[in-house]
Formats: sequence, structure tokens, C-alpha cells
Amino acid sequence: MAMMKYVVLVLVIAAVLWWARSRSRTATRKPNAAPPALQAMVPCTHCGVHLPRAEAVPGVLGLYCSDEHRRVCGDRSR
Repeated sequence: MAMMKYVVLVLVIAAVLWWARSRSRTATRKPNAAPPALQAMVPCTHCGVHLPRAEAVPGVLGLYCSDEHRRVCGDRSR
């Protein structure tokens, strides 16, 4: 009978530790994090691959996925 109270005590301590740990994990998460902003996708004038407008290399004749494709098309930067 004396051993039973120690088993119950260990179970209660384990339950409290588990609860405290799970509570601290949920407190560190951002529940209302904003989704990433959507960006306009544009095709490369040379190869046609689509990429975010912010990453496109501008040229006089259009937008390119890399500076190399801009040069291959004989375009110059704006």
C-alpha cells in the first residue's frame, strides 16, 4: 500500500510536467501569422519560365529570368 502512493505521486508529477511542456510549446507558436504576400508571376522573354516579378531582370524588350538570357536576346538593361 505504501508503494502505491509513490506510484501515484510519480504519475501526478509526470502529468504536470507533460502539461507544462505542452503549454509552453503552444505559447511560442504564432497563432495568427500572416500568410506570405502574393507576387505577380511574369514569363521570361527568352525561355518562357515564370518567375516572381521582383526577381525578374528587366530589359528594354521585356523581362528575363537571368542576365544571361537578357544578353542572349541582344537586349540591354533599362
